[in-house]
Amino acid sequence: MIPVRLAVAAHQAPRPQVILTLGGDPSREAAAAQLARHYPSLDVWVSTGETRQKSQAIFRAAGIPDDRLHLDYRAIDTVTNFTTLVSDFEQRQIQHVYVVTSDFHMPRAKAIATIVLGSRGITFTPVVVPSARARESSARIWRDVGRSVLWIMTGRTGATLHEIQDRVQSSIIER
Repeated sequence: MIPVRLAVAAHQAPRPQVILTLGGDPSREAAAAQLARHYPSLDVWVSTGETRQKSQAIFRAAGIPDDRLHLDYRAIDTVTNFTTLVSDFEQRQIQHVYVVTSDFHMPRAKAIATIVLGSRGITFTPVVVPSARARESSARIWRDVGRSVLWIMTGRTGATLHEIQDRVQSSIIER
């Protein structure tokens, strides 16, 4: 079903309608700001990036006005970068998104985006930001693929599983 939804979205919206930057490194926001200069009609969403002041400074330095910038701080990891914003995109009838992140991070981001955005009929175009870091492990990618599927099935990402585990361990210790 997801491949069909992605194909329909790509056909209906062949060009990206918004820029999504995944937080984690200021170079990603700088790259998104440069991309936004080339596409003045596109708004930019930053998911849990730099502080509001730092993000605004990066985009202002590139000449991007604050009214094009949407700073969202709900995400706590890469899966939630997508799950916290997909409904916002859906409500705005966005069907195609530029996804900006670092080269080492892009394989995992693409896997998650395919599942999370694809499940809502939103396609994406990756924009890679060069870095000096090694590519992430396949285990991390597969873990987050599983979490993305879990989100589709339950609406939960498993991001708080460690909290549940801590509570269970605490209750065992108390006994």
